[in-house]
Amino acid sequence: MALILWHNPRCSTSRKALALLEACGLVPDIRRYLDDPPSRAELVALNLPAHSLIRWKDAPELPRDLGDDQILDHLAAAPKLIERPILIGPRGAAIGRPPEAVLDVL
Repeated sequence: MALILWHNPRCSTSRKALALLEACGLVPDIRRYLDDPPSRAELVALNLPAHSLIRWKDAPELPRDLGDDQILDHLAAAPKLIERPILIGPRGAAIGRPPEAVLDVL
Protein backbone atom coordinates (compact mmCIF):
# COMPACT_ATOMS: atom_id res chain seq x y z
CA MET A 1 0.00 0.00 0.00
CA ALA A 2 1.23 3.46 -0.86
CA LEU A 3 1.71 6.04 1.84
CA ILE A 4 -0.41 9.15 1.43
CA LEU A 5 0.41 12.29 3.37
CA TRP A 6 -2.28 14.93 3.65
CA HIS A 7 0.12 17.83 3.68
CA ASN A 8 0.15 21.57 4.06
CA PRO A 9 3.61 22.83 3.05
CA ARG A 10 3.05 26.05 5.02
CA CYS A 11 2.77 24.07 8.27
CA SER A 12 6.04 23.39 10.09
CA THR A 13 4.67 20.24 11.73
CA SER A 14 3.58 18.91 8.36
CA ARG A 15 7.04 19.66 6.90
CA LYS A 16 8.69 17.90 9.88
CA ALA A 17 6.56 14.78 9.37
CA LEU A 18 7.48 14.70 5.68
CA ALA A 19 11.18 15.12 6.51
CA LEU A 20 10.94 12.31 9.07
CA LEU A 21 9.39 9.96 6.51
CA GLU A 22 12.04 10.89 3.95
CA ALA A 23 14.80 10.31 6.54
CA CYS A 24 13.38 6.79 6.94
CA GLY A 25 13.74 6.30 3.17
CA LEU A 26 10.00 6.63 2.56
CA VAL A 27 8.48 8.74 -0.19
CA PRO A 28 4.78 9.27 0.44
CA ASP A 29 2.33 10.44 -2.15
CA ILE A 30 1.58 14.03 -1.23
CA ARG A 31 -1.98 15.27 -1.15
CA ARG A 32 -2.21 18.99 -0.65
CA TYR A 33 -5.59 18.72 0.99
CA LEU A 34 -6.26 22.47 0.77
CA ASP A 35 -5.95 22.29 -3.03
CA ASP A 36 -7.61 18.85 -3.27
CA PRO A 37 -10.06 18.74 -0.37
CA PRO A 38 -11.16 15.34 0.89
CA SER A 39 -14.81 14.41 0.72
CA ARG A 40 -16.81 13.69 3.81
CA ALA A 41 -16.62 9.99 2.92
CA GLU A 42 -12.81 10.19 2.80
CA LEU A 43 -12.77 11.82 6.23
CA VAL A 44 -14.94 9.02 7.60
CA ALA A 45 -12.70 6.40 5.94
CA LEU A 46 -9.73 7.63 8.00
CA ASN A 47 -11.39 5.86 10.92
CA LEU A 48 -10.12 8.51 13.34
CA PRO A 49 -12.21 10.24 16.00
CA ALA A 50 -13.88 13.24 14.37
CA HIS A 51 -13.04 15.39 17.38
CA SER A 52 -9.31 14.79 16.77
CA LEU A 53 -9.53 15.77 13.10
CA ILE A 54 -10.44 19.40 13.68
CA ARG A 55 -8.00 22.25 14.35
CA TRP A 56 -9.92 23.73 17.23
CA LYS A 57 -7.60 26.72 17.52
CA ASP A 58 -8.61 27.73 13.99
CA ALA A 59 -12.30 27.34 14.80
CA PRO A 60 -12.87 29.20 18.07
CA GLU A 61 -16.48 29.94 17.10
CA LEU A 62 -17.42 26.25 17.02
CA PRO A 63 -18.80 24.72 20.21
CA ARG A 64 -16.59 21.98 21.64
CA ASP A 65 -19.53 19.65 22.13
CA LEU A 66 -20.29 19.20 18.41
CA GLY A 67 -21.22 15.68 17.40
CA ASP A 68 -19.17 13.65 14.94
CA ASP A 69 -21.58 14.29 12.05
CA GLN A 70 -21.46 18.04 12.63
CA ILE A 71 -17.66 18.03 12.81
CA LEU A 72 -17.36 16.02 9.60
CA ASP A 73 -19.76 18.42 7.86
CA HIS A 74 -17.62 21.39 8.95
CA LEU A 75 -14.40 19.71 7.80
CA ALA A 76 -15.82 18.78 4.40
CA ALA A 77 -17.00 22.37 3.92
CA ALA A 78 -13.82 24.02 5.28
CA PRO A 79 -10.72 21.83 4.75
CA LYS A 80 -8.52 24.48 6.38
CA LEU A 81 -9.96 23.19 9.67
CA ILE A 82 -8.50 19.70 9.16
CA GLU A 83 -5.72 18.87 11.60
CA ARG A 84 -2.44 18.22 9.83
CA PRO A 85 -0.53 16.32 8.75
CA ILE A 86 -2.36 13.02 8.32
CA LEU A 87 -0.54 9.95 7.06
CA ILE A 88 -2.50 7.07 5.60
CA GLY A 89 -0.44 3.90 5.70
CA PRO A 90 -0.76 0.12 5.78
CA ARG A 91 -1.96 0.15 9.40
CA GLY A 92 -4.51 2.94 9.11
CA ALA A 93 -4.29 6.70 9.46
CA ALA A 94 -2.50 8.87 12.00
CA ILE A 95 -2.40 12.57 12.74
CA GLY A 96 1.21 13.74 12.87
CA ARG A 97 1.05 15.64 16.15
CA PRO A 98 3.78 15.20 17.15
CA PRO A 99 5.34 14.41 13.75
CA GLU A 100 6.63 11.05 15.04
CA ALA A 101 3.04 9.85 15.42
CA VAL A 102 2.94 9.14 11.67
CA LEU A 103 5.32 6.25 12.26
CA ASP A 104 2.54 4.38 14.07
CA VAL A 105 0.83 3.43 10.82
CA LEU A 106 3.87 2.08 8.99
